[in-house]
Amino acid sequence: MMMKTMKILLITFILQMGFIANSQEEKDDKFKEIEIKTSAQCEMCKERIEKNMAFEKGVKDVVLDLETKVLTIKYRSDKTDPGKLKKAVSKIGYDADDVAADPKAYEKLPDCCKKGGHDHEH
Repeated sequence: MMMKTMKILLITFILQMGFIANSQEEKDDKFKEIEIKTSAQCEMCKERIEKNMAFEKGVKDVVLDLETKVLTIKYRSDKTDPGKLKKAVSKIGYDADDVAADPKAYEKLPDCCKKGGHDHEH
């Protein structure tokens, strides 16, 4: 009798673990990642973009690589999409792939954050 109970408990445990793993996979499927080429120039740009994009609906993680100017965003595909994310970057004042920076937002950026702001003439 004890062995039969142990087998039932073991089978129940294995089934529950399978359900938990399956629900975790479904959760992970909602997350996607996109890379967006930006017009970011400096650390202030990085800070501004990462801070603002973190508040966008559906965004889970944001990292801007200043060297490549590529913004990597992990987001929930059921809450937002690449078009909305690019538009949000534009509204901060930066180009986002083929979406040009919003002119009003761009004008509000410090000079060092504007295109060519770090170019030096010799």
